[in-house]
Amino acid sequence: MARLRISGIVHDSIVDGPGLRYSIFTQGCPHHCEGCHNPQTHPYKGGKKISLRKIKKDILSNPLIQGVTFSGGDPFVQAKQLLPIAQFVKEQGLELACYTGYLFEVLRGDTVPYAKELLKYIDILIDGKFVLSQKSMNLKFKGSANQRTIDVPASLKEGKVILSTNPRWN
Repeated sequence: MARLRISGIVHDSIVDGPGLRYSIFTQGCPHHCEGCHNPQTHPYKGGKKISLRKIKKDILSNPLIQGVTFSGGDPFVQAKQLLPIAQFVKEQGLELACYTGYLFEVLRGDTVPYAKELLKYIDILIDGKFVLSQKSMNLKFKGSANQRTIDVPASLKEGKVILSTNPRWN
């Protein structure tokens, strides 16, 4: 049975993107950003394992959900395990957002396993490490000014970063 190591799940989040969202906080992060909001997600052996079937059932159980957000930790540490969930989310017609400390340009390369495959399903990517000296409470859905809100389908099509112009995200 396929399983994902998570720190936790928020079944009805309103802070991890616009609208009511199902947010999965993956376990494991290589970045260790100073001032991280979720330091408990850093250890790779922490958290708990959950079946992908349970996550899919949870998503289907709330018809009010408008999107799913992968957060963490860093979701790209478990990109392979997240692929079936990402595909399922898109099959349900839901928006998929993802937070990562990696830059989009790195994820498009060959250094992060399965990153390119996972990007194909993501609508919005908030990329870049959290930088404590650039922290701002005035930013919509991101923690520090260096982070970008990226329109992933447009970026993949153009072969370069295209920032989101969606007012729901900006």
